[in-house]
Amino acid sequence: MNNRRAPENRFPVLAVLELLTAVGLVLFWLGFFTIGLAPENPPPGYFVYEHSFPLPDLALAVVLAVSSLLLLKGRPGGRPLALLASGALFFLGLVDISFNLQNGVYLLSTLDLILNAFINLWCLGLGLALYLAFRRPNAG
Repeated sequence: MNNRRAPENRFPVLAVLELLTAVGLVLFWLGFFTIGLAPENPPPGYFVYEHSFPLPDLALAVVLAVSSLLLLKGRPGGRPLALLASGALFFLGLVDISFNLQNGVYLLSTLDLILNAFINLWCLGLGLALYLAFRRPNAG
């Protein structure tokens, strides 16, 4: 029986997706605060809601980026950080879906529907994929 640990970089595609997501989070907030990435007619409370997310989103971006780099280098610290990011992504996706459904954000325009649904499903999908890939100590 072989007791060697599986290499930490067994899922390089997920590591790259983590890094792309981290960059996407940073670019979203740069765009939000510079060119105004917001619906043309946002629902009441939209900006209060959105302004509560830069700090947690940027913390998530750091966790995703560090996890990604550690995984790509085959370092063991990438796996627990990927699991941390998994939970954060899943929570973020569900909170956004809840807000968007309750406040009609998906109905504002076709662009809002496509953009928000994509972001929400991306968070849920990547969060689930990271969990499934890294949930066991020998999973990579």
